[in-house]
Amino acid sequence: MHVVMTPDGIGRIEDGAIAVLDLPHPDAGTVIEQTGALDALGAGRVVRRIPLDEGPELLAPLGRPRGLWGVGLNYRCKAALTGRPAPDEPILYLASPSSVSAPGAEVPLPMDRTAEPDYEAEIAVVLGRPLYRASAADAWAAVAAVTAANDFTARDVMRRTSAPTLAKSFPGFTALGASVLSRDEIADPDAIGVRAFVNGELRQEGSSADMIFPIPELLARISWYAALHPGDVVLTGTPAGTGQDRGVHLAAGDTVRVEIDGVLALTNRVAAAPSGPAAPSGPGATQAAAPAASALSVPSGPAVPSGSADTLTIGSPPR
Repeated sequence: MHVVMTPDGIGRIEDGAIAVLDLPHPDAGTVIEQTGALDALGAGRVVRRIPLDEGPELLAPLGRPRGLWGVGLNYRCKAALTGRPAPDEPILYLASPSSVSAPGAEVPLPMDRTAEPDYEAEIAVVLGRPLYRASAADAWAAVAAVTAANDFTARDVMRRTSAPTLAKSFPGFTALGASVLSRDEIADPDAIGVRAFVNGELRQEGSSADMIFPIPELLARISWYAALHPGDVVLTGTPAGTGQDRGVHLAAGDTVRVEIDGVLALTNRVAAAPSGPAAPSGPGATQAAAPAASALSVPSGPAVPSGSADTLTIGSPPR
């Protein structure tokens, strides 16, 4: 199943068009939270068809996920470029769900808080089943779908605060979409291509085959410490070629396109955000950015149940 979110509702992509469905769900993320998969969309009544070549407006397909995980330094090409050894454990962080933006949305750069905004093309996976203390062998079966992500990052904020969460949680900094592809249409989780273009120039190109922690192992390792729930989104790392790697960061007016095999391209333009009030004084303090949530409004789905009998468990941590 290959789906998008339109202003008229959830749509299936079929025969070069979007089949808009008559469904009660506000977005595909809610469908996954409630049913564990996208399969329920197969029975939806089609109320309208929109040709893809008309460039229809698309919204954030997953709404605003409750859980938004990320991992640093998960590609061997990235580690080799930086001269850092491959980590023994995933370098994990959480981003604020308020950072989610839609395909085509303009992402405001808080230039009074960062001089080094950057892009990161990533494969994002959406959980369809609860996962806790799982093995890598079981973890892939808990995935409902994949989508593309641009994990925008303020590099200097990360250095200054040592907090990836702060560097990646500005409004709009987690772009997701443009479509969502069900797990059963992915032939091999270890062979998913990922690319990033800035103003039409190829900047990143890699594959999940180069991951230090392949997707199933990454999910299993997270689950040994935290319970993952249906609808949670995990960003799986970025290959070499970011602005940090090239010494060229994003500037207002730049357009970034992220491509993931099988998924519609995710394109966002960045723009300077209005300056905010002065930040509290102190070592390294700078001005605070004004929120820009009105331009990035994403509908929220219902709360996810706290647990399920289908949770995958084992007795020892993954290796």
